[in-house]
Amino acid sequence: MDFGLVLQTDPPASRVISLMKRAERNGFTHGWTFDSAVLWQEPFVIYSQILANTTTLKVGPMVTNPGTRTWEVTASTFATLNDMFGNRTVCGIGRGDSAMRVAGRRPNTLARLGEAIEVIRDLAEGREAEVDGQRMRLPWVRDGRLPVWMAAYGPKALALTGRKADGFILQLADPFLTEWMVKAVRNAAAEAGRDPDSVTICVAAPAYVGDDLAHAREQCRWFGGMVGNHVADLVSRYGEHSGMVPEALTEYIKGREGYDYSHHGRAGNPSTDFVPDEIVDRFCLLGPPEAHIEKLRALRDLGVDQFAVYDMHDAQERTIDAYGAEIIPALGD
Repeated sequence: MDFGLVLQTDPPASRVISLMKRAERNGFTHGWTFDSAVLWQEPFVIYSQILANTTTLKVGPMVTNPGTRTWEVTASTFATLNDMFGNRTVCGIGRGDSAMRVAGRRPNTLARLGEAIEVIRDLAEGREAEVDGQRMRLPWVRDGRLPVWMAAYGPKALALTGRKADGFILQLADPFLTEWMVKAVRNAAAEAGRDPDSVTICVAAPAYVGDDLAHAREQCRWFGGMVGNHVADLVSRYGEHSGMVPEALTEYIKGREGYDYSHHGRAGNPSTDFVPDEIVDRFCLLGPPEAHIEKLRALRDLGVDQFAVYDMHDAQERTIDAYGAEIIPALGD
């Protein structure tokens, strides 16, 4: 199992770079960041410094979207980093939540997202593609490689992931829901004539190592609010008891009263009072190292290839070091 570190690009950028260097020293293979230009600093600028200050770490957004930047700009940015540092980027992409809503725009449609996945990958790898009716190619790309991993929760998004994406990003670590969603992605891949096992599975969730579970829950409760924001969209689209989305995912948002993006992805988020302890425990990895190892082995048995640690809490260095010392080595067995 691979391991990734997920950060927000809060200033100073030097701290983001330092934490990514620490992650590589501790055995992490991927460095991810949020991508929301209004809320945080521009990640692609910071990626160049992360890549320059690490040796093998792969970097990318968790996640970008097709609306913030034109597709040829996104592809050229990835291709430039790959040309400079040797194909060490991954394009995590989704419909766009905070990046679009904070700027007063609606998230992209799945149809647009599906088209963008293919265009961005083709351009970044040196092939010709069509953007807004215009055929184009990046003539300077040589031996480019850009895996595109899609974030999804709902049935139509999961099906699109299976049909078109190189990887699936699931932002929660509940084994029941992971099994359900991985199966949906793999089935869609098979129906599209693809090898289901060729789709890389990445589960991303907060991890907090320690014996004080009450404190760990409060540091990670924000995540249930973030996931709930996506779930609310699914409920509005499919209905609360449609059978299209597991009730294990939708039940807990009944007490949700709104969402304030100024606290997005942060410990102490006041928009997460509705999130019960049970959801925090199911969606996150909390407790002593052995508890993390047990849950990660269960996820690995479900086909998960990478666990990406959301490290937005008060124990960032301690979590990275604990994973490097005790948890990552145990998953190498």
